[in-house]
Amino acid sequence: MHRPAQRVGRAPRLTRILVSAAAVPVALAAAGCSSDSGSGSGSSADNAAQKGTAATSSASPSTSADAVKPAAYATLPAPCSVFSKKTLGELVPKGLKSAKSGKSDDAKDRSSCSWNSLDNKGVKGSQFRWLNVSLLRFDSDATRGEGNQLAQAYYDKQAKEAQTVTGATGARSEPVSGIGDASTAVRYDLKKKEGSFKQQTVVTRVENVVITLDYNGAGLAGDKAPSADDLTKAAEKAAKEAVAAVASANKDGSRATTAPSKSASPSKSASPSKSASPSASASSKPSASASATKKN
Repeated sequence: MHRPAQRVGRAPRLTRILVSAAAVPVALAAAGCSSDSGSGSGSSADNAAQKGTAATSSASPSTSADAVKPAAYATLPAPCSVFSKKTLGELVPKGLKSAKSGKSDDAKDRSSCSWNSLDNKGVKGSQFRWLNVSLLRFDSDATRGEGNQLAQAYYDKQAKEAQTVTGATGARSEPVSGIGDASTAVRYDLKKKEGSFKQQTVVTRVENVVITLDYNGAGLAGDKAPSADDLTKAAEKAAKEAVAAVASANKDGSRATTAPSKSASPSKSASPSKSASPSASASSKPSASASATKKN
């Protein structure tokens, strides 16, 4: 194979300037009588006020930088342990032991795992299923912003990319309630030489983590194509379970205690691949096996 001039005050009118200028000699004469007695104390007060203002100004940038809230989640669950055996039995019934973990140089920032299943029914055909989950975690950064904001931007991008797959037909996208902080489900059909595959992609953000779940199925060698509605429901249920796994990996949702990161982003290698481009290779013969790999 798979979202956040000030106006300058008017210049004094000319008449006011002239009046003020005329009053200056009078003011100077009056001030000459008392300047010796009060100049010292007034100067000290002014200097103290200026120093106080300068101190406040210099402290502001530091206070602003420290205001970046730490990321909610500090790590990710083991990707191949995100789903229960029961859930895998429903989504990939013949592929419980087919889990394949994606490569990553930092599993606490990004990870993925995939499963595939082929239910061979002999002359009646076969049912093929493929499931993939990718997780990406964002740290808060004093320069780039809070982890939640960075995750939201990536979530928006993923949800859009899932709808722009070459060769996809009948694409539909809709928000899903009750899964994480934001969730979008995308589905479409994709024809391959082995048959017509029904693809479901659920992109979810929970705090500073984005979960992209891809699930597709096909009826091969003459077997009936699976119901897109059924596949979508199964994918959404699995996405909700993945959200719970993220919370559990972080002590049931407790916030990270580390300070905001000064690094730019999660490591560049092993980035979750684009969500929507399942390809499968399966022979039309009932006895053949099938496999699916996500397009990077």
